[in-house]
Amino acid sequence: MRTFTDLAELVAAKGEHLGYSDWLTVTQESIDTFADATGDHQWIHVDREKAAAGPFGGTIAHGFLTLSLLSAFSPQVWRLEQQPSMAINYGLNRVRFLQPVRSGARVRDGIRLTDAREAKNGMLLTFQHTVEIEGEERDALAAEGLSLIVP
Repeated sequence: MRTFTDLAELVAAKGEHLGYSDWLTVTQESIDTFADATGDHQWIHVDREKAAAGPFGGTIAHGFLTLSLLSAFSPQVWRLEQQPSMAINYGLNRVRFLQPVRSGARVRDGIRLTDAREAKNGMLLTFQHTVEIEGEERDALAAEGLSLIVP
């Protein structure tokens, strides 16, 4: 966990790798719950028997499930001691699903602060997220996440 005193100190870290989240196991239960929440019950995600004979040798997480984990990973990597009035998910750039995450796999996020610029209501930060799969050479996901920090 990297702790910054205030927003100015975080902005000064532009260009730096901030660290890694903890490893998280992507369970079949979380995949099933995500399928129920989104209505995406494609067999590669939820039909264990059919998926076992399919191209991935078992069920895989939805790409958007992996993407949604960025919200859980970021607070594990960095925080501000002086809390802003708001921090808003401002969107995403250049999202790529590079490799499927199999049920039972462990993933973590590496985060780099790539840009910081003033916006109308605060500071717009761009973070490069790279979600790794434990024991795999290829990453699961690469994305730029945008956060608007309102002092």
